[in-house]
Amino acid sequence: MDVLQAMNTFAAVVEAGSFVRAMETTGFSKPAVSRQVAELETHLGVRLLHRTTRRLSLTDEGRTYYQRCKEILQSVEEAGAEVGNAAVMAQGRLRVGAPQTFGALHLAPLWGQFAADNPMVSLDIVLSDRIVDLVEEGYDLVVRIGQLADSELVSRPLARSRMVLCASPDYLARRGKPLHPNDLTQHDAIAYSYWASGDEWHFTGPAGVVSVHVRARIHANSGDTCRAAALDGHGVVLQPDFLIYEDLRSGRLVELMPGYRGPEISIQALYPTRKQLPLKVRRLLDFLVDAMRDPPWSLAESAK
Repeated sequence: MDVLQAMNTFAAVVEAGSFVRAMETTGFSKPAVSRQVAELETHLGVRLLHRTTRRLSLTDEGRTYYQRCKEILQSVEEAGAEVGNAAVMAQGRLRVGAPQTFGALHLAPLWGQFAADNPMVSLDIVLSDRIVDLVEEGYDLVVRIGQLADSELVSRPLARSRMVLCASPDYLARRGKPLHPNDLTQHDAIAYSYWASGDEWHFTGPAGVVSVHVRARIHANSGDTCRAAALDGHGVVLQPDFLIYEDLRSGRLVELMPGYRGPEISIQALYPTRKQLPLKVRRLLDFLVDAMRDPPWSLAESAK
């Protein structure tokens, strides 16, 4: 049995809704179509289709197998096209998720170029700090920041960012500069609600890791809100350099305790585990990796 051919015939039957109509797309006779599907079921050891005199319907196993068949057959078609034509076009709808602030600041300027490079791809961009379920919610790829807990997903690193402790000059003129992490207990903190360690902030200094429980006067689930409160002089803030690097460069915010560095966080692209990755997703991955090769916040850091 030619498994790939049988998969193609099975997919044709599902899409046509009958063995008879599948003859038109496959070019095989009805007995040949029926035989290939039966042989595929025997090969897999499961029933793929419920057959009655009036209609066909997929079993649960058949529904799962059909989705994988479509991915595999599409990848085979794309692979052949790429070999025969280096200019093969990615196509289809691409649903992408990203964190709100990072997506607005650093990804939004990129989508126009990706769309221009891939005119047959339609983009559906969703910005949210909520952890989405890629498979259940139909995402092709999401960008996530921080430690990952999804064992079923494949990740590809895009960039790194550093958490920076800072405050406005106005706040520091009123309250003074903390020189050691323990001094933060005497300061007002602006805390990000989704930070993994909560109000326990960690720094790496000359003697190793130092942790301190800060007194947060403001909690917010938005990095933009934390930044705005810090710029208005309401306290010290621990935020990623991708959000505040321009404020640091202009002096609107001042980095504190440079001898005690905040944690580094990873920015990664995640996509469902599958070997037959669609061309549109591969193109987006390569595009994002290239675009994030020298991110502006890392260039600002190296210029110090």
